[in-house]
Amino acid sequence: MQRIAVRRRVTRIDLDGGARRAEDVLAAEEPLEIRVDGRSLAVTMRTPGHDVELAGGFLVSEGVVTATGHVVAARYCAGATDEGVNTYNVLDVTLAQDVPAPDPSLERSFYTTSSCGLCGKSSIDAVRTHSHWTVDDDGLVLPADLLATFPDLLRERQEVFDRTGGLHAAGLFDGATGELLVLREDVGRHNAVDKVVGWALTNGRLPLRGTVLMVSGRASFELTQKALMAGIPVLAAVSAPSSLAVDLADESGITLVGFLRGSSMVVYSKPERVSVQARVHA
Repeated sequence: MQRIAVRRRVTRIDLDGGARRAEDVLAAEEPLEIRVDGRSLAVTMRTPGHDVELAGGFLVSEGVVTATGHVVAARYCAGATDEGVNTYNVLDVTLAQDVPAPDPSLERSFYTTSSCGLCGKSSIDAVRTHSHWTVDDDGLVLPADLLATFPDLLRERQEVFDRTGGLHAAGLFDGATGELLVLREDVGRHNAVDKVVGWALTNGRLPLRGTVLMVSGRASFELTQKALMAGIPVLAAVSAPSSLAVDLADESGITLVGFLRGSSMVVYSKPERVSVQARVHA
């Protein structure tokens, strides 16, 4: 049915050993059309798998749903091709009767790529979705040495990345114990986060107070917004944040950590949530 990874014949070239034919494993990338009550809402390029979570997380991020009971069902649409074949690339989500339909302005006139979940938005104001939750008052305080262990834990659990080398990862950690609650991989970093948020939606865990969202790449404005929409107080990334991500984190009370590598990190907002024994020098 769905393929997370696919095999391809390739030519490997070594300047010392010449060329040889071999088999390689690639991360799968296929389109997913998300429909709500039969109406097309968006198309995104993603790695197949955990599609219901992806759709649920997307709807949370867009402010359409906030609780498990808001989604009644989700099913793949049969006859997705002219030949009537189910490609498992069209997912229809049914909302509860008391949940308003998505605003028509959310409908994308073209698909989002695996690297950009905001394509189709008309202005930066349009993506400042109003969150149902607040994180500024979240009392989480976590030791810096505990936070520093999260990148390695995330990397160790990336099973598909080990086979393909081509997937982003997002992991949700318990800020008190350091337990990795869930990890999802995808060719798109925003899809990986949506799958994590969708897992929380499915399991009735929103808002995600006291948790840390760890991502394998950079921290963009969109990922910061997704953390806010899910009620996550800390977003950590192994790479750099964007200026707009820092602005949103600062405005909303999210602790944004970048360049989390080894024993070092940079805290861009709400630094009081990260405790250190050594005195911080100005």
